[in-house]
Amino acid sequence: MTTAERAARRATPGGVTSPGRRSARTPADAALLLIGACFVLPLLWLVFASLDTKAGYQTQLPASASLTNFAAVLTPELLIRPLWNSLLLSGGTATVTLVAAVLAAYPLSRFESRFNRPFLYSILCGTCLPVTAIMVPVYGLFVQLRLLDSMPATVFFMAATALPMAIWMTKNFMDTVPVSLEEAAWVDGASGLTALRTVVLPLMRQGLGVVFIFVFIQTWGNFFVPFVLLLSPSKQPASVSIFSFFGQHGAIAYGQLAAFSILYSVPVLVLYVLVARGASGSFALSGAMKG
Repeated sequence: MTTAERAARRATPGGVTSPGRRSARTPADAALLLIGACFVLPLLWLVFASLDTKAGYQTQLPASASLTNFAAVLTPELLIRPLWNSLLLSGGTATVTLVAAVLAAYPLSRFESRFNRPFLYSILCGTCLPVTAIMVPVYGLFVQLRLLDSMPATVFFMAATALPMAIWMTKNFMDTVPVSLEEAAWVDGASGLTALRTVVLPLMRQGLGVVFIFVFIQTWGNFFVPFVLLLSPSKQPASVSIFSFFGQHGAIAYGQLAAFSILYSVPVLVLYVLVARGASGSFALSGAMKG
């Protein structure tokens, strides 16, 4: 029975859904509307407050729309430098994590060993411990090694915390690439690393983009680690500097906070769009082999 025939049997004559089925869908529709409202209302507040010079915590239309809040936060101290620090931290962490994950996932995906599965489960258990539980010894280690307030050291630490999940994801994507393609490259005289660079990685570039975005967004919204390890205001990312809009005695610059939040989310949205366009195709490997 085709899909059209099944739909016709479920519907009453004339193509109208039966009353019983319509009443059963009503609670589900109401639940979806409620969940949608939970997401839409904060976004509406964000947009309205950013255009309101007298914004408060309530969601309301501004009396007169103005770009004053955006002009107030578009300064090197409030926005440009923190965003640049966030890009350095997130981009550096994602790059280091992706390179290490590829090198770690390749032998796990291509060579059979009885230690592969225990190793994978061991590194996965490392993600069970929250980063807040290890920050005290990490802070002490950074102090002893004189790495406190160091951007490269913070990048490597954040890459280490994101590496276990990145290895799992990269291995799953790498498993979809047939080994026969590498064997053909080996017959032509390519080494293992050459086959990895010229054959495997181009065929799993969409998966690499997914891993990169996953780590990038994790680092982009990370507040605790940069707050503890980076002491200089000139090195703090936007996820930490956003708290400068929370003044003393409960005073909050709601309008500037909303404008800053919108501008803070723009790089991630742009990255989503770019990777989504580049990964518009599927992971199908049709045409990779001849004959």
